Amino acid sequence: MMATRCDDAVGLRQALTVGRFAVTAEVTPPRGAEVCRTLEAAEALRGWVDAVNVTDGSRAVMRMSSLAVGRLLLEAGIEPVLQLTCRDRNRIALQAELLGAHALGLRNVLCLTGDPVRAGDQPGARPVNDLEAVRLLQLVSAFNDGRDPVDGPLPDGPTDLFAGAAADPQSPSWSGLVARVKRKHAAGARFLQTQMVMDAACLRRFVEEITGPMGLPVLAGVFLLKSARNARFINRVVPGASIPEAVIARLEAAADPAAEGVGIAAEQVATYRQIAQGVHLMAVKAEERIPEILRQAGLVRLEGEIGAQQFSHGLLLR
Repeated sequence: MMATRCDDAVGLRQALTVGRFAVTAEVTPPRGAEVCRTLEAAEALRGWVDAVNVTDGSRAVMRMSSLAVGRLLLEAGIEPVLQLTCRDRNRIALQAELLGAHALGLRNVLCLTGDPVRAGDQPGARPVNDLEAVRLLQLVSAFNDGRDPVDGPLPDGPTDLFAGAAADPQSPSWSGLVARVKRKHAAGARFLQTQMVMDAACLRRFVEEITGPMGLPVLAGVFLLKSARNARFINRVVPGASIPEAVIARLEAAADPAAEGVGIAAEQVATYRQIAQGVHLMAVKAEERIPEILRQAGLVRLEGEIGAQQFSHGLLLR
């Protein structure tokens, strides 16, 4: 994977454009000034993923700037996906963040509305929500076209950002899901990253009936569960999470719940390979287990420099 120069940060875009199965994973910025653990977590993913997604105040909890961590990853030769949420910034701040990201060499942007403040540990904070995900996508498209948000062309040149958006294939409102995805696609989304998917049938219907006809690539969300207790916690605190009781019972009955969680995630990756254009792996504070998930799913790491143009993410399907 090559991302040491601004113009080289095209691994994820390239994979999705040519139709290769893409793999991304996420890291959480530090809650403090020391960034070593986050960078070590990303380093464990080198050669296994197309890009590393940097969360932006996930669950409305304070963390280091995703822009800062994204640039540090780029300097380390790891391609980042910058999450950008509307919850904490007005449009002027979002505009500045996008232009700054481009100037720093970050090209992949996941445009999000953001989890509600009440879900976090500072519920007294004031949300901004000047824009939401669709209008943020429109802003990215305008910048890519060289259009100034006030009037006329951007005097200092356009951006070249690869914009993605989030979606939940298990949404209880199918009509609402269809309408929302269509709006995001029209606004400029070039790929979708889903919430954790526990039902392959829902994912298949989502791809076949909604995103497939649009030609919109989907990265299916796979969450590493560490134990039954962890699964119940996720159901309780993560907006939109719905881990089935059968999965929780499987974790509860396992002699080694951590290993069972890896196995469950690997089964999901193997299944979703037949449905979606890629997967997005979430393994909070356990990123070092992601390579084992991919191995069990039938993906192998390619060693050495072997045609970054063809295999920029270092994975080969068995």
